[in-house]
Order: sequence, then C-alpha cells, then structure tokens
Amino acid sequence: MNIDWMEEVLKRKEALIQDTQALLRIPSVLDEENATEEAPLGQGVYEALQFLLQRGQEEGFAVKNVDGLAGHLEIGQGEELIGVLCHVDVVPPGDGWSSDPFAAEIRDGKLYARGAIDDKGPTMAAFYAMKIVKELGLPLQKRVRMIVGTDEESKWRCVEHYFKHEEMPTMGFAPDADFPIIYAEKGIVDMDLRKPSIGTQEESEIQLQSFQAGRRYNMVPDFAKAVLLVRADRQQEIEQQYRQFLHETSMNGNAVVEGNTVTLQLEGISAHAMEPENGKNAGLWLAKWLSDVALDTQAQSFIRFVTDYFFADSRGKALGIAYNDEITGDLTVNVGILSYDAQAGGKLGINIRYPVTNDIEQTKQKLQNIAAQHGFALEHFSDSKPHYVDPNHVLIKTLQRVYEEQTGERASLLSIGGGTYARSLKAGVAFGPLFPGRPDVAHQKDEYIMIDDLLKATAIYAQAIYELAK
Repeated sequence: MNIDWMEEVLKRKEALIQDTQALLRIPSVLDEENATEEAPLGQGVYEALQFLLQRGQEEGFAVKNVDGLAGHLEIGQGEELIGVLCHVDVVPPGDGWSSDPFAAEIRDGKLYARGAIDDKGPTMAAFYAMKIVKELGLPLQKRVRMIVGTDEESKWRCVEHYFKHEEMPTMGFAPDADFPIIYAEKGIVDMDLRKPSIGTQEESEIQLQSFQAGRRYNMVPDFAKAVLLVRADRQQEIEQQYRQFLHETSMNGNAVVEGNTVTLQLEGISAHAMEPENGKNAGLWLAKWLSDVALDTQAQSFIRFVTDYFFADSRGKALGIAYNDEITGDLTVNVGILSYDAQAGGKLGINIRYPVTNDIEQTKQKLQNIAAQHGFALEHFSDSKPHYVDPNHVLIKTLQRVYEEQTGERASLLSIGGGTYARSLKAGVAFGPLFPGRPDVAHQKDEYIMIDDLLKATAIYAQAIYELAK
C-alpha cells in the first residue's frame, strides 16, 4: 500500500496547529498545593489530560482516565499492544520570555510556548498520526495505545501508577527526545545532601542569612539570591565588590542595601540537567563569589563545599565519581537546588545522569563518604535505572526504515542523558521530535517547535504506527 503520509498531514495542517496551540495554552505545571482527589497533581495538569482524552473521544478512540494521574487513547484491534508514551506536564516557565509562555504564539514559522518541544507539540503530532491511521481505515493486527502521563518532569508517579493497573505494551516509542532513534538512556539519580545548623552563630562582620537557587533537580538554576547581614561600615564595600564581579563576568544581577542587610541577586541561564554545560548555574556562580567573602563559619563551610566540589565541574571529577562509557558517554552532575538558612542549615538537590555500565551503588558510596567528611548527610536518593534496547530488535529496525524513507537520511542510533518514558517499557525507544542540527530548547526560555518539523514528525509517527501495528 503506497501512502503519501506527508500529504495526509498537510490535509489536516490547520487543525493540527490549532489543537497544538489549545493544548499549549493550558498551564500544566505540577501544583500539588492545590491538588484535589480528581486532580491529584493540580488543576492545570488535569485539564491538559482531560483535553487530550476529550479530543480522543471526539475522534472515536477508546479512551480511559486512570485516576487523574494518567490516561490512554487507543485504536486498532488484536492481542498485541503498541505503546506511544507522551506527557502533558511541563516544567515551570521561568523568566525572560519574549512572549507569554502559555500564549502559543507563532512567529517566523515557530510555535513558542512552554511545552512546545517537551512534550505537548510531539504529543499532538502523535495524536494526529493515530487520527490519520484511523481515518484512512488501514487494517491493523495490533492495538495502538497513546499513554498520557502527567508527572514526567517530576517523580513519574503517573506511569508508575498506570502500569500497576494497566497493560504493558509489547514495545513502543516516546516522542520526547531526538531523531533518529534513541536506543540507550542514562540512569537518573535525584538526591539531597543536607547539612544541619550548628545552632549557635558566632559574631561575624558578614553573616549569610539565607541563600536560594533553583526549583527542580532536572533544571540548571537561572536565578540565585543571597541575603547577608553586614556590619554598617562594610556594606558599601560588599556592594561595590559584587558589582565589580557582575561587570567582570558580564552577568546580570543586583545588590540592594536595606537596613543591616545586603541582598545579592544573580541571573544565570537555565538548561536541562542532562547537559549542565548548556546553561549557567546562577547558584554555583553566586556561591563562587561568596566563597571569597569572610562569612561566618557555618555559612563558609556550606559555601566552600559547594564551590570545591561542584563549581565548573559537571562531570563529578572533584567528587571522584567521573565515569564514561562508549554507549552513553559521560556521567553528569547538576546542582538543581541550593538552599541555606542560618537557623535551619543547608541543602543541595543534585541530579546525576550516569552511563549504562556505571555501578551506581559504588558511586553512591563515594558521594556519601565525601559528604560525611564535610558534615553533610544523604537524605534522599531516587534512582531510575539506565535503559538499553538491542540494536537488532524489530522495533528499532522498523523505526530506522520508516525514518530513512521519510527523510532520506540515515537513521543512526543515539544515546542520551535525558530520561524519557521509553524506559518504562521493556522494549521502548525515544523517537523524535528534535531533528538533527536543531537547537535543543527544552526547559529554556522561548521554547519553540518549528511548524515544518511538527508536520514532518507527524508524518513519521503516522507511518511508524502503521508499520508497527499492521
């Protein structure tokens, strides 16, 4: 059967764009503070899930809401199940956007919004791919199920809950990373290191009252703030030194003197934690400046640990945990959350992406030993194991053929430091939507997807779904 998949996509172009914009306009950021029984992860996330399920119902898909944490939309028939794993939650938009991050504006052929590339745009591409296969009336020997998660950017409670209650697909893909095909994903650790307060504060000309940077383990912090208690005759000196630092580094920030405090602010560049080098960690840079200030002993101990072991070192060399393999490359370290309070002590929220062949228990032990030497305790350690699919698996061979037919380019196999829902499947790969050569703007300000790429991805997904399920 000879089908021009791109022609089928172009017939539905305007509807695809409008539906994508509608989904992007829902501010689906995790909001546990306002959770309800119906919307356990917040109203925005639930609304986005409901939007997709409603559209699926309108298209005649079999749909199911799984306790407000996940859902699915299904076409086809047969014993075997093919999975397409997507998510509708997004990271917080952050600051510095050129337009409202939930306005879904189109400029110069690009659709701008938080979630445009990660993962609402690709989700809608996969939705329309299923819609095309269904509307063409193509005979399927297997069922195809889009599984929709709502907590991918945080704790993955959605897929964990889903697969406790629902069927595991035989194989499938997640449209949530790069083309051609990602067959290996690093392991992902989120961990907290905490240093308790010593209780009594010695007299000091400069005391660190509080320090805060970052909100998520999996993002490079783009803003940091420190409040110093400074003796009156030293306030101007501190302010001038900080402004000199801003000038020398060409970073944006501010120093505000108010009463007996000096508040320091610093802007960095956000990026996805899978490659911290793509960003500029505001927390680490502010800590680096503070490390040269004669702070009180408790604060100095915290700040020195941060700078000695993490500043300008995203590969864990200072920690003694650097590792590399041929399949997935370097181990990476991102300090996504830095907080300190003179009364409560300090905490670091750290995200580690480790290669497929890395012994994570050994790495964990090394971290604990170093942390303990500096008065830090490991309080939380969650580990999502690495994922790898044999390059000769029928899933990979099928997707390679589809990609090459649609693009005319070789479908090489890739590995990533990011974690996608593909690792939830026994045989799952990440498949697009980012084409080779395109900048990765996921988790960054002014996130976008190119309209042409959205259309091309839809055509690829449509053929892939048909080839896997026919």
